[in-house]
Order: sequence, then C-alpha cells, then structure tokens
Amino acid sequence: MIDQTAAFAGREIFRIGYGTAQLPRLRDRRTEAVALVRRAVELGVDHIDTSQFYGPDVVNELIHEALHPYPEGLRLVTKVGARRDDQAAWLPALSPAELRQGVEDNLRTLEIERIDLVNLRLHADDHGNGLGDPTAEQLGALADLRAEGKLDLIGISNATLAGVRMAVDLVGTVGEVQNPYSILNRSDDETLAFCEEHGIAYVPYFPLGSAFTGGPKRIAEDPVISRVAEKHGATPSQVALAWLLHRSERILLIPGTSSIAHLEENLGAADVTLDGEDMAALAEVEQAGTPHN
Repeated sequence: MIDQTAAFAGREIFRIGYGTAQLPRLRDRRTEAVALVRRAVELGVDHIDTSQFYGPDVVNELIHEALHPYPEGLRLVTKVGARRDDQAAWLPALSPAELRQGVEDNLRTLEIERIDLVNLRLHADDHGNGLGDPTAEQLGALADLRAEGKLDLIGISNATLAGVRMAVDLVGTVGEVQNPYSILNRSDDETLAFCEEHGIAYVPYFPLGSAFTGGPKRIAEDPVISRVAEKHGATPSQVALAWLLHRSERILLIPGTSSIAHLEENLGAADVTLDGEDMAALAEVEQAGTPHN
C-alpha cells in the first residue's frame, strides 16, 4: 500500500485534493457547484486549490458559499500572477502591486485573514519553452505578505528548475511546486527530483494530461494503461492518478472536475495499489507533448 497521507502546511493531509479550475462550468448551476465542493470534503478532501482569477471571480465565492466557516484542518491554496481580460484570456499580472492585490482579493472573497499557501504563477519565458523564472521583486512581494501574516507558505507554479532553485534561495522554505506532469508528460522529472531532495511538495497540474493534446482520451485509449486498469478493476484515469502517487511520495494531486461522479472516481485512485510489474509496464507509456496552461 502507498501512503495515502503526506505532510503539508503543518499537518498530515490526504494526498488527493480538489482542483477547482473546472468549477466555473457550474457558474449558472450554483446548487450543483456547492454540492460538489461539499461532497469533496465529505469524502475526505482536506486540500483545495483555487484562485480568484478562476472564472474569473467565480470559484472563491462558490467555495465560500459551500464551506464557510471552513472545517478545521482544511488547507486552502491559491495562486496569483495572472488576470483575465474581457474575453477571459489569460494575461500576466506579476508586478509586486498586482501580486499583493491578488493575495488581498483571495483573502477577501474567501473571507479569511491568512491563507495556507500562495503560488506564484509564472508564464512562458523568452525562449518559449512554456515555463518561467521568477524575479527577486516578485518573490519579495510574497515574502513581505508572509511576514505580515497574510500567508503561511510560498509556492511556485509553471517554473523552470532554475526558477525553483531561485525561489528556495530567496524565500527559504518553498511549500510546493505546481508544474505540468503526468504519465503522458514526464518532462519535469528533474524538478520532481529536486523537490524530493528538498522536501517540497510537488503538485502536478494536468495530472491526466492536457485536454489540448487529448490527455484523458489518450489515457483511456492507451493499451498498457487499459491492461493495468483491467487487472485492478479500475478505470484508466484511476491508474494514471495512482501512477503519480506511486511515482513519488512528494506528489500531491489536485485533479479537477465539475462532476461528482468524476470526483468520486478520482478519489478512488488512492485505493489502487500498483506493483512493480505494473510500474515497469507503465514506464513504457508513450509520451505526449503537453502545452502549459
């Protein structure tokens, strides 16, 4: 059996949380959205990943409606560094003033005075490889907010390995790295190894591969994943998530969904125990290029 819990933000948490990026799909069905968030917590989720710019300006309000006052032990994680224009396109918002405003907006809409972790969400670098590097000013802005008691931990998202190293050097403890990684996209192995070495949580986004490159559909159609899934009486998606949990004890998952059925399926991945033969077979799954989001 794999460990189903891991240390995070000062306590042991269940290794599968809930990522809320898909929750805006239910913006016009608030009753369903609230029921989904509450069901996640009922099933043991104690780590919710959110952001005020999801929607935009939708998800935190739904989390607040569903859960406030928040259950003891619930860890709330957000990210700053982006904004949305009138067409809901993603734009950088990485100046120190914008980062501060982003944290303040999250605190206001969640109705809390301090948040457990804030990720600095970076954007593609000048070389177009999809990952970015932070600046000292950006990290300093979050360190100032930490000193003011408005956040406990600083994380970094969509970062190069050099960027992660820089964050560790400048802010000391880094709570998590949130980068794209899945059974279909293992290009971030070096950063995962760095996180293991330094005791940093590694939180993959696109844990089932990006929909832009056929991720979930490709997982479902992969013959190796399907064969392992049949062996364990699981779905291919559950095997792909279980593979991540077996890949490293530093990995925490935040699969997103707007469906209670898919939520329950995702959480069931914690009960899929892969053996050495399974892991060897899954190591041969063909990789897919995954765009960064």
